Amino acid sequence: MVSLPHPSVLHGAVSAPCLCCRKGKDQFDNLEKHTQWGIDVLEKYIKFVKERTEIELSYAKQLRNLSKKYQPKKNSKEEEEYRYTSTRAFLATLNEMNDYAGQHEVISENMTSLITGELTRYVQELKQERKSHFHDGRKAQQHIETCWKQLEASKRRFERDCKEADRAQQYFEKMDADINVTKADVEKARQQAQLRHQMAEDSKAEYSSTLQKFNSEQHEHYYTHIPNIFQKIQEMEERRIVRIGESMKTFAEVDRQVIPIIGKCLDEITKAAESVDHKNDSQMVIEAFKSGFEPPGDVDFEDFTQPMKRTVSESSLSNSRGDGKSEPKFGSKSKGKLWPFIKKNKSPKQQKEPLSHRFNEFMTSKPKIHCFRSLKRGGAGPEDFSNLPPEQRRKKLQQKVDELNRDIQKEMDSRDALTKMKDVYIKNPQMGDAASVDHRLAELGQNIEKLRLEVQKFEGWLAEVEGRLPARTEQPRRQSGVYEAQNPSGVNSCAQDRESPDGSYTEEQSQETEMKVPATDFDDEFDDEEPLPTIGTCKALYTFEGQNEGTISVAEGEMLYVIEEDKGDGWTRIRRNEDEEGYVPTSYVEVYLDKNAKGAMTYI
Repeated sequence: MVSLPHPSVLHGAVSAPCLCCRKGKDQFDNLEKHTQWGIDVLEKYIKFVKERTEIELSYAKQLRNLSKKYQPKKNSKEEEEYRYTSTRAFLATLNEMNDYAGQHEVISENMTSLITGELTRYVQELKQERKSHFHDGRKAQQHIETCWKQLEASKRRFERDCKEADRAQQYFEKMDADINVTKADVEKARQQAQLRHQMAEDSKAEYSSTLQKFNSEQHEHYYTHIPNIFQKIQEMEERRIVRIGESMKTFAEVDRQVIPIIGKCLDEITKAAESVDHKNDSQMVIEAFKSGFEPPGDVDFEDFTQPMKRTVSESSLSNSRGDGKSEPKFGSKSKGKLWPFIKKNKSPKQQKEPLSHRFNEFMTSKPKIHCFRSLKRGGAGPEDFSNLPPEQRRKKLQQKVDELNRDIQKEMDSRDALTKMKDVYIKNPQMGDAASVDHRLAELGQNIEKLRLEVQKFEGWLAEVEGRLPARTEQPRRQSGVYEAQNPSGVNSCAQDRESPDGSYTEEQSQETEMKVPATDFDDEFDDEEPLPTIGTCKALYTFEGQNEGTISVAEGEMLYVIEEDKGDGWTRIRRNEDEEGYVPTSYVEVYLDKNAKGAMTYI
């Protein structure tokens, strides 16, 4: 009789893999969750860097807008203010802030290209790799589960055949022991029992083969396939961790790379701040606003107890000589305040002026212009700026000349361009009509000629101010508000404004406001006044022929005395002896002033 092992023994031998499969599946689930979390962390970091680049771009844009907002506008008053060292330093700061903003743009660009772009591509590759690894893991898991199911089916079949063979053996033994059963029935029962035993043996062999195959597959699964898959997942995860660490390092390096350039920008700002020179700025203000006038002299005492004594005025004598004072007084007519080339047409006023009126008129007085040939149409002031102090007038005239020269250059450039265009049209008629530009060329020629005439006119005025063309050679006395009247000498019945070499102005004779007064004995008293004291010496650098009234001729190398220094108009008053004195251009002499002499200081 065939003996078979109990199926429970075989069942116990193969029951363990079921738990292992379940545990392996659980580990795959855990790994899948962890790797997904790692990808989420990477995407979160990408989002962080992207927002950082947006902040850098926004910051750079705001810095550029801020720098642009405070840049001086072209052809505006603000542009003139940037000649001072403090404002130039501020302008340099604005320019450096513009470069500073550019470095933040570089940070944004580098982070976008080196971090955001690279990590975005890497995340896509990482997702594909992760998907592939877990697909292989699930495939291996399904294969081992299929093998396990085949083993279970083979085992159950072997168990069933064993039970049927056992029942057939018991039935055969029962039939064999019964004396009432025929021999044929017993034989039949015996054959049935042998068949069942054979089927059980076959099932046993099949089960044994399936079991060996499963054990082999299971060993391969747990010792080869799964470890390889886990190893690949581990390597993938480690690469992700290394990559995010490298990206963080790059994040810092991008900032570190621009630090030297930012440092240079800050150094330039510091350098610009250190270049601020308060002395230079103050001197520029002095040069910009100095008038060339001297402050007025002392105001004389007006004695109202003597009704017959006249009030001191511009056309009256000062009583300073009677007091033995050599210093010129405000309102006096000392020789130091007289133009040496004025014709002595005396017109003293007989009425008295209140002292407060004279002082206010001096503080607010400006040269009164009776000639309207040089007034602008808009009434904004004389075209030759004769209402301004000498130094201010010179600067305005120079600016006007420069402006006109720039306009001439623009017109000439336009004319040259049109001339070239005309030449092209002549050589290639299909490109255009050469005659079409003739009208415009004529207009440009007329404009250039008008501008050149304007330049000549303003250069003439500028030459008068600078002393190159000493046409205006009369020097008035600046008193507290009264001007000496002169005979009309203008053109077209218009009295010309008179300008002295020191930049002072006189008010011309007007029929409505002044009347001619015959010369009196005052003339003789003016002639008897003491000469001005010398304030230094000078050496003639060049020969000067004094052909105009009020000037004096000098020879190169000649030494002379200085009695009145340049007041900003380009003329210096000198003396050769007791009788010879006059004005020479300041650029023609080298002046050596006596610091202790009165009047040696130039006022603004």
